[in-house]
Order: sequence, then structure tokens, then C-alpha cells
Amino acid sequence: MPPPRTGRGLPWLGLVLSSVCVALGSETQANSTTDALNVLLIIVDDLRPSLGCYGDKLVRSPNIDQLASHSLLFQNAFAQQAVCAPSRVSFLTGRRPDTTRLYDFNSYWRVHAGNFSTIPQYFKENGYVTMSVGKVFHPGISSNHTDDSPYSWSFPPYHPSSEKYENTKTCRGPDGELHANLLCPVDVLDVPEGTLPDKQSTEQAIQLLEKMKTSASPFFLAVGYHKPHIPFRYPKEFQKLYPLENITLAPDPEVPDGLPPVAYNPWMDIRQREDVQALNISVPYGPIPVDFQRKIRQSYFASVSYLDTQVGRLLSALDDLQLANSTIIAFTSDHGWALGEHGEWAKYSNFDVATHVPLMFYVPGRTASLPEAGEKLFPYLDPFDSASQLMEPGRQSMDLVELVSLFPTLAGLAGLQAPPRCPVPSFHVELCREGKNLLKHFRFRDLEEDPYLPDYSLRIVSQCQVVKNISILLIFLLSCCLRG
Repeated sequence: MPPPRTGRGLPWLGLVLSSVCVALGSETQANSTTDALNVLLIIVDDLRPSLGCYGDKLVRSPNIDQLASHSLLFQNAFAQQAVCAPSRVSFLTGRRPDTTRLYDFNSYWRVHAGNFSTIPQYFKENGYVTMSVGKVFHPGISSNHTDDSPYSWSFPPYHPSSEKYENTKTCRGPDGELHANLLCPVDVLDVPEGTLPDKQSTEQAIQLLEKMKTSASPFFLAVGYHKPHIPFRYPKEFQKLYPLENITLAPDPEVPDGLPPVAYNPWMDIRQREDVQALNISVPYGPIPVDFQRKIRQSYFASVSYLDTQVGRLLSALDDLQLANSTIIAFTSDHGWALGEHGEWAKYSNFDVATHVPLMFYVPGRTASLPEAGEKLFPYLDPFDSASQLMEPGRQSMDLVELVSLFPTLAGLAGLQAPPRCPVPSFHVELCREGKNLLKHFRFRDLEEDPYLPDYSLRIVSQCQVVKNISILLIFLLSCCLRG
């Protein structure tokens, strides 16, 4: 009887199959470098979901609505706090204000809480060119007077030169004199420098997109728009979209009975404006005269439509540069703003109107089909064009979500590994996140094929799993042959 076969080929077979897995992984990593998606993050200041795509029948926002028609829109997204600096530091670090230890404007998290990584910093460390235009971080102490440079950005952040005039006397009143008013529709040609901050930010962002079109590296571009933050300083022609006779008052304008004083904000920031001071409104509850309430709401909505034109020009340029098929677009706000609801005319509260924000993500090939050659997904739409029709959101989620989820979601959509969940406490941990990853919302059942995998590491795992299954089958067959 011949001696039994030893099966010396089995280790060799395992080595070969392991090599195949390694090769597949290396190839996927190489592809992730060349095929990485860009990211355009648009952050708006004080924007509540008063947009057509959120069901507002009055506000004209055709360009944002068009973005929503190609996006996944979250109907119930909320900020962590209705104050600019705490909210922005929170969602840009993926940590709650209790962790960043910032509830106002007066501390820098890297000094007073922990050396926490930010979204742009994480992308920068993973090979992206990161750029900031306009108000992304809140300026001042809360971002170390540098917008968190050099940690977060590849280049010094850009701030429009004309923003220094926002709170100066540039509003021409009925008396013909210039005032520092709350309501400030302007003739752009008459204001200092002949432009406005958001116009400058759009122009700068487009110039950066033009430069990055030929770059070998992917980009992360954050664009922060000022309006509709007070003062309502916007091109006066946008008032025409909202005749005062069409402006309704807030449906619940009274301060709730028994409201604890700690839950109410007396909107001192608007009381400092000259036109509001002239009304001699009592502190803390007012009320504001009804005719002036209509004017405030008119100017807020006009500011939103002005903002919409800037978003439209930015997205149209992205299209013209043929970057729409390789760029994720995230659109959100730092918090909302009360327009008379509960007797409030401010943020600074925990009412729904102050914390509820728009949130949508466009992912090429995932939330919308890739554009064909010569096709434009985001042609500029004129809000003054009465023929334009309201566009419905492409896909919607009614789930309750929060802005602290922005960090892991953007990382995952771009093919990067999402930061791990934070331990408690996490002050000593530089890279982690406290929000849920929203990637599960991007798995749509109506897609016959899955053209987009949000995490390149998943491709490696799936390919190696196939190799592993083949390996097990071949080893089984080979062992059967050896026994035979």
C-alpha cells in the first residue's frame, strides 16, 4: 500500500489566495486615491427650514429646491444648540457642547476641552485639499481667531472684505440718512466696495473650484454664507418678491403662559438696531408692533431668496466645471431663527423654530443619476421667474437626526473610515464622534444595482470574503481528492 498523501499543497494554496486578497486590497486603495469624491459643504447662518423644499409656499428658493430634488433631505434635523459658535464647533468636531465645553463665544475647545479633530482636519489628514470661504467656524476666540488654522485648512481661510460693514451705518432710512438698522435693503452699487459679503464668498468659492478642477488631489471646500443672519442687509430688489400684503404673522405669536424666564430670550441683539430702538419696545416681552413684524418677516424671506441666488451661482459653476459628477454636496444651517413664534425674534432658545435646520446630501450616482455629457444638474434658476415650478425633494427621511452626525456621515460618503464612537468621557480622545452615522439612510431599495459603496474598505472586505469562500471550497475539494 502506498503511503498516504500529506496534503503539502494546502499551505501553498492558502498563501496564493492570501496574496490575491492583498492584491485586491492594494488595488482598491489605489482606486480610492484616484476616484475619491470631492466634498462641498455649504453652511448657512440662522436659516430655518423656510424653503420651498420643506413645504413653505411663500418663500422662493428655486436653487436650493433644485439641490433638494437631487438629494436625500432630512425633514427633522436639529442643531445641538441655537447659538452660532457652540453649534458650529459641535458639528465640525462631531462632539456635543457638553464635551466641547462651549455654550457661548468665549473659549477655544483645543485649550479648554480637548485637542479634538475636526471634519476638515480629518479630510486634510487623508489627502484632501481643505479650504474655507466665509463664515464656517465662528470667528473670534471660539476658533482661536484663526478659524482653527492651521489644523483644519490647507490654506488660510478666506473672509470677504466687505463683511466689516455689516453692522455699520450703511442702511438708508426714510429720512435719507444712513443708519445701523435691522431692516437694511440696499442698492448694492451704493454700499462700501460696491458689493456684499455673500457675493464675494461665491466669487471666491468659484475661483477655488476652477483651480481645483485640474488638481490631482480631491478637495474639501466649506462655504459659509452670512444671510439671513441679522442685520437683514440684502439687495433691495428682493423685497419685491414679498409684498407686505402677502406677509402673514406667526401662527402662535404670544409668549406661552407660565413660560419660565430661563426658557425665554428677550432678543436684545435686534433691540440694539436703530430702527428697533425707535419703536421703544418694552423689555423683555415687547410686543413688536404688527406692521413692523410683517417687515421683519418680509426682510428675512427676502434675505433667504438672495442667499438662494448665491447658492445657485455656486452650484451652476460646479456644473460648468464638470465637477457635479465627482462632488458630494452637503447643505445645512447652524440653527434656526424665530420670526415671532412664541413672542420670540431671535435664536437663543430651545423652541423648534430655533433648533430645526435644513439638512440635505447630494451624492453623485447615489441620490441622483450621474449627469450625461453636456447635461446640467444645477442650472441657475432665477427666483424672479414666475414660471419656475416648485421642485419636490428627491428622497426624504422623516427620522429625527442631529447635526453632530455630520462628521461620520461625510467621512463615510467620501469613502473614508468613519471615526469611532467616543468613550465616556472622551476629553482625552482626539479623534472620535458622538453622533450616529447616517449612511443607512442612503441604502435605497429601489436601486436594482448598488453603483456606490460609501466606504472603500467595504470593497476590500467583500472581495476578500469572496476569496475566502473560494479558498474554503478549493481546500475541501483538494482534501477529497487526496483522500481518494
